[in-house]
This record gives sequence, C-alpha cells and structure tokens, in this order.
Amino acid sequence: MSDKKLELMTVGGGCFWCIEAIFNEVNGVQEVVSGYMGGTVPGTPTYREVCSGWTGHAEVVQVNFNPSVISYEDLLIIFMTSHDPTTLNGQGADVGTQYRSVIFYHNDKQKQIAELVANEIAPFYEKPIMTEISPLETFHKAEDVHQNYYANNQTVGYCSAVITPKLIRLRKMHADKIIQPARFSSFGEQVKTL
Repeated sequence: MSDKKLELMTVGGGCFWCIEAIFNEVNGVQEVVSGYMGGTVPGTPTYREVCSGWTGHAEVVQVNFNPSVISYEDLLIIFMTSHDPTTLNGQGADVGTQYRSVIFYHNDKQKQIAELVANEIAPFYEKPIMTEISPLETFHKAEDVHQNYYANNQTVGYCSAVITPKLIRLRKMHADKIIQPARFSSFGEQVKTL
C-alpha cells in the first residue's frame, strides 16, 4: 500500500446500514462511518429525529479510502449501482427525505467527478437520475448501535432481506473491487444462483 494520503467520500442512498455494508467490502476502503448530513435544524440529531423526517438530514456514510487502491470515481460507480438513484426520497420501503440519494462533495474535483459519473450512468436507467449533488455540510456521527450494523446483525430480518441481496449483487457486479472474495463462501450458493 502506498503512503498516499487517504481521502473522504460522503454519500447517502437509503438506509445507511445498506451503504455502510457495501463499502465495508470494497478494497481500498479503510473505514466507513454512518451518520447524518444535510439537515436544517441546529444541534446533533438523533436517529429517531432523523427518521421522523423533520430535521432534513439524510442518512449518509463517510468513506475513508486510499485513492492509490480505489478511485473516487470507482467508489461513486459502486454507489450508483448499489441503490436506485432514480427514486426521489426513498429506497424500497424506506421512504422520506432522510433516505434520499445524495453525494456530498468535499471539493470542486469531487463535484466534477460526481457530475461526470451521474451523466455517464444515466443512459443505463430508464428514469432520470435523482441523486442530489451538494457541497459538504456538517457530519454528525450516528449512534454506536448503527456502526457496523450489518456485520453485527446479519440474521436480523432487514439485514437478510434487504442488505444481503445487495451484497450478493455487489460481489457479482464489482468482483474485482471487493476484499478477498473467498471470505464470502457462506453466500456462495446464493451467488451461483444469480
């Protein structure tokens, strides 16, 4: 691994448990932290407040990554193909502005890359891309129970019904970018059926 400086990416696309689980499997990602961003009320929001939809915050993840291993552009492609960027304010049964598809850019270069990726990926969808591209705002780390949620709760109904299928799809679509594919042998039979 090179000593190149790590970079940050901040995105939201539905429940942060899903997006966190996706990026925890990507080679070059050093850390993924679930949290909240983009709200209109002061102070640090709680999960319950954000879920109410009243604060205006989105559930997001901050991804600390090594750009010499994986590029910001590749991370955004993984992000845009790991959720439905054509739905406004929701993903599946998770509905509300807190579940919106959003890229919070950290600098002008990230903004340009985000716009480029959104434009490049648009022809692959029948509906228009609804992903918001906005400047970085204050990041509020979510409560500890939400960190590494999937890793700690794989047998919970939501995890097995919603997150596990997303991970199977990730492993199929982006096999060359995930960490040690062999470690996912427990899902081997499910992957073979795709």
